[in-house]
Amino acid sequence: MKVLVTGGAGYIGSVVAAQLVEAGHEVVVLDDLSTGHADAVPAGARFVQGSITGAGDVLTGGGFDGVLHFAAKSLVGESVQKPGLYWANNLGGTLALLDAMRVAGVPRIVFSSTAATYGEPERTPILETDPTRPTNPYGASKLAVDTALTAYAGLHGLGATSLRYFNVAGAHTAADGRVYRERHTVETHLIPNVLAVALGRRDSLSLFGDDYPTPDGTCVRDYIHVADLARAHLLALAACAEGEHVVYNLGSGTGFSNQEVVSVCREITGHDIPATVAPRRPGDPAILVASSDKIQRDLGWKPEHPTLREIVSHAWSSLT
Repeated sequence: MKVLVTGGAGYIGSVVAAQLVEAGHEVVVLDDLSTGHADAVPAGARFVQGSITGAGDVLTGGGFDGVLHFAAKSLVGESVQKPGLYWANNLGGTLALLDAMRVAGVPRIVFSSTAATYGEPERTPILETDPTRPTNPYGASKLAVDTALTAYAGLHGLGATSLRYFNVAGAHTAADGRVYRERHTVETHLIPNVLAVALGRRDSLSLFGDDYPTPDGTCVRDYIHVADLARAHLLALAACAEGEHVVYNLGSGTGFSNQEVVSVCREITGHDIPATVAPRRPGDPAILVASSDKIQRDLGWKPEHPTLREIVSHAWSSLT
């Protein structure tokens, strides 16, 4: 297939692009480098610097078979402070992309959605059929894209899949030995922030809240290895069916508390990682754990790196 990867210079998009190249696909990466890195684009992929609002220039006459769409703003706190930015970029940008796909006759898309569409869940593990009640503009904008995909599938015959991620972490070593890891300018993810303390780049770690209704009082999250996540995109791309929009959760099905993550990081790194308790962040659910039964049943996907130790170990190895 010839595939366009929007946001393919970012953490997840670059790993997916690398796996696509390894699988023999022709890959074009479109990224404005607002948060991505040009040197993260895998060898063998063609890079176009630009916004998704200009995707039509790339797609027209290009004979593309599909799009993998990662280009989005993704900071929850920023989305609360600047909701217009998130609606304009995440929804407005995607609508421009979908229209460009329609004009160019591109038949399928896999969309990078999020567990934030569920908000505060009524139960765990979370099923795809559970209510979607996002608690911030980031999650709401992603849910709006899911709604748009359903409409485009019904009206224009688009084959679409939304993958709702839980907490993505770890690092991927490609077949050529190149290592892909998290390199966010503003890092909000727990594992890289813990490891930054171990490296001496931060003095200590803040754990937001220790009074949640969980065994140790800290939030519980489901962690998925970035390489496992990327494989799911390739499976979803191949399975997209004309006129259908399918939603899948992606996680390990196991929850780990923030305190457990810190303990594993201390064990893996051999460093004493100072951690202090900070106030809860507004909108942080106590527990987010995915049921990935549907994608395992439909596409045969299952995580090859399901343990927290593996995820942390790969992330640490990529930094040292």
